[in-house]
Amino acid sequence: MSQANPQTATLTYDPETDRPQEECGVFAVYNAVDAGVLTALGLHALQHRGQEACGIATHDGSRFHIERYLGLVGENFTSPDMPQRLPGKVAIGHARYSTQGASVLRNVQPLYSDVRGGGIALAHNGNLTNARVLREELVSHGAIFQSTSDSEVVLHLAAQSKKTKLTNRVLQALKQVQGAFAFVALVNDRLIAARDPYGIRPLVMGTLGDAVIFASETCALDMVGASFVRDIEPGEAVVVSEDGIRSERFAPAHPARICAFEYIYFARPDSIIGGRSVYEARKQMGRQLAMETPADVDVIVPVPDSGVPAAIGYSEASGIPFELGIIRSHFVGRTFIQPTQDRRDLSVRRKHSANAAVVRGKRVLLIDDSIVRGTTSLKIVRMMREAGASEVHFRSACPPIKFPDFYGIDMAGRAELIAANMDLDEMAAKLEADSLGFLSVDGLYQAVCGEARNDANPQLADHYFTGEYPTRLVDHDRDLSAKEFQLSLLVDA
Repeated sequence: MSQANPQTATLTYDPETDRPQEECGVFAVYNAVDAGVLTALGLHALQHRGQEACGIATHDGSRFHIERYLGLVGENFTSPDMPQRLPGKVAIGHARYSTQGASVLRNVQPLYSDVRGGGIALAHNGNLTNARVLREELVSHGAIFQSTSDSEVVLHLAAQSKKTKLTNRVLQALKQVQGAFAFVALVNDRLIAARDPYGIRPLVMGTLGDAVIFASETCALDMVGASFVRDIEPGEAVVVSEDGIRSERFAPAHPARICAFEYIYFARPDSIIGGRSVYEARKQMGRQLAMETPADVDVIVPVPDSGVPAAIGYSEASGIPFELGIIRSHFVGRTFIQPTQDRRDLSVRRKHSANAAVVRGKRVLLIDDSIVRGTTSLKIVRMMREAGASEVHFRSACPPIKFPDFYGIDMAGRAELIAANMDLDEMAAKLEADSLGFLSVDGLYQAVCGEARNDANPQLADHYFTGEYPTRLVDHDRDLSAKEFQLSLLVDA
């Protein structure tokens, strides 16, 4: 999966949702009967991480079997003949949300390549920040790419490696990529699971009887009845084969900096990320928000569904009643074509409806997980007023989003981020809210980590709020340098 070039590419960010879009989910099984079926079940639990496409690759001891589809897991991997179509005791799977290029079959993962020594099937969550630099170098040496995914770079690096063993060639490839990633790969009948050196993207290991399982989130382990063993460490690759399980470090150890948005929005509430309950972290964000930005209101109303835990926490801390003042429809697809702008402006009503009996005549405090551009927030504020609310206040359970992401999250560019271009009063006026408040960065750390941010050693990837990116942004920095050079030529002329 790949992040779009912020200067030239077309983002697939969906302004209708006004949310940072889902990443991807990976799942892998070693030594389980009908591993492909088990992988499909695991992907069901990770469907929230990507709804555009899905794929599964298995190895039966002699050859690969791969199926990739556009659409949901349940639309493609439910037929009774799956054990025959995807035989083998080892499998990997992927649920995809694309952040670069079209959702076409050639970009759907797992990606596969025949190379010297056998075959490699690869699935990836995250984004490689030096992928285009590496791609250009590989192409100059004769590589022929079959997709626009940055993940394919790893296949070509492994193919060109001089190492003798194929597993070692894959590990050498991992040493050359930068950014955020959780990889699972079938190297013939061996399984590799690897996590980026800063642990930005999550990856966990579990067991189910004699089977070893890897997944983006613990909720996928729960889905298949597996037991959690541990998180994969930053910069670690775990290789599973008939010889057993071994750990390889392909990069120097760094303290983990887990993506803050895993806790804020992406991960399922019932998952455990970095040893912390996502649900409890979100409730604690609400409690912290109540302490930092109190409001004199009659009722707390979450923006469903992601704002619910924080709203519960705010209600508990403030003593203000919690009510479902907005009802969300769960039967609306992501894609919906409207013939006119007026109709498009009604799109929020397809997903959210005011519960007028709860909000009429009340001073309402809306709690949402985040505010990106503010477009949906404005529509919901207006919806509350139309339903009879006497006042409408708004709180965000995460800090102001001021900087874009380059690690696999699709969100608006900085020019469109409301907090990057307005102060608090201007934002409140833009949203037509009686008051507006955000959780502070330290408040986020208190909620998730139990302590304020350590500026010398932050525990989260928090660049969306601080502008401090944990890794080099090789491709992006090169784009900026080229742009500055072109501007200098114009000035000199």
